[in-house]
Amino acid sequence: MNVMVCGMPGKMAQIIAEVCAKRKFNVIPFSLTGEDMAEFNGFALLNTLEREDKIADILKEYTNLIAVDYTHPNAVNSNAEFYVRHKIPFVMGTTGGDRKALMALVKEANHPCIIAPNMAKQIVALQAMLEWAAKNFPDAFSGYDLKVVESHQKTKADTSGTAKALVKSFLEMGAKSKEPIIEMVREEEAQVFKMSVPREHLGGHAFHTYSLDSADKTVHFEFRHNVCGREIYAEGTADAVEFLAKKIATKTAKPFDMIDVLSG
Repeated sequence: MNVMVCGMPGKMAQIIAEVCAKRKFNVIPFSLTGEDMAEFNGFALLNTLEREDKIADILKEYTNLIAVDYTHPNAVNSNAEFYVRHKIPFVMGTTGGDRKALMALVKEANHPCIIAPNMAKQIVALQAMLEWAAKNFPDAFSGYDLKVVESHQKTKADTSGTAKALVKSFLEMGAKSKEPIIEMVREEEAQVFKMSVPREHLGGHAFHTYSLDSADKTVHFEFRHNVCGREIYAEGTADAVEFLAKKIATKTAKPFDMIDVLSG
């Protein structure tokens, strides 16, 4: 299996490449990037102009290629259009971008891909449980006030896609919220003292707290998931690559999400 990890020299892309290599995937020495760099740790970095010139030769040399995208929110839609145009199956771990346009693109093309706001299987399982609850218990939190605080490394430019997904489920269960629904914490001292993030993990973490309070403040519910490091996402991404490769091999590939990966 040939894998092109896009987003070098980003830290997430580096960890994905390491995990894929440990699983004996062939991580090819090319990466799509927005950085003004030509090479990084043996990877040839292709910007938006160079990739169109190089991709035909890359696909000829590395057949059965799957792209893994951990780039920048601003590149989500243009990268997806590139993958669809060149018939490259992909796993989209990058959050942000125009998600409606992204999903419309891959559904119209029935393009083999996995798109999810979070690749950590355990968090995806929690997300699936809340989605199920929202469908089956639509008034469970009626009248409750929802507050969400999420902390990620200061380089994360967008609001957490996972937080958005879980907020949607809570609102569908009747919770209400004042704007803004999600508080983003990116200032490091606030992350340490407000969110209790260990200093050694300021460069890579995901601390989320979802609080629900009854109208009279006598009842409080709190859901929390705190992740230090990036390995949990890398392992889930590698699972997604394996899942997609199997679907392609059996000619049953289409747009999937991480809940499909868990179910499979």
